[in-house]
Amino acid sequence: QVQLVESGGGLVQAGASLRLSCAASGRAFSMYAMGWFRQAPGKEREFVAAVNWRGSITYYADSVKGRFIISRDNAKNTVSLQMNRLKPEDTAVYYCAASTGIVAGEEINEYDYWGQGTQVTVSS
Repeated sequence: QVQLVESGGGLVQAGASLRLSCAASGRAFSMYAMGWFRQAPGKEREFVAAVNWRGSITYYADSVKGRFIISRDNAKNTVSLQMNRLKPEDTAVYYCAASTGIVAGEEINEYDYWGQGTQVTVSS
């Protein structure tokens, strides 16, 4: 069992940066692939970024590629999402997710555990 708690959301202006963090419980964290997803009001949850168990492979949605960076610290059981050059269309609730596979991609059903989410609002 893994519990995930996101933090770092907030209200920022377009062009600003924000860093989200996800703290995970459980000793097996280092064996899980991790991902970030987001859900805007009235829209389906969508993939944002993923990182493999070692942190050596990352994968991004086209909409955030070049602006967001996913990273993990297995010693601290955390995964982060550095978001730069934020746009109003990045406004959403952001969710951290864990997959018991060592590699995971953009499909929601690849992930086994989810956090409660943190709100990110980008004003124009």
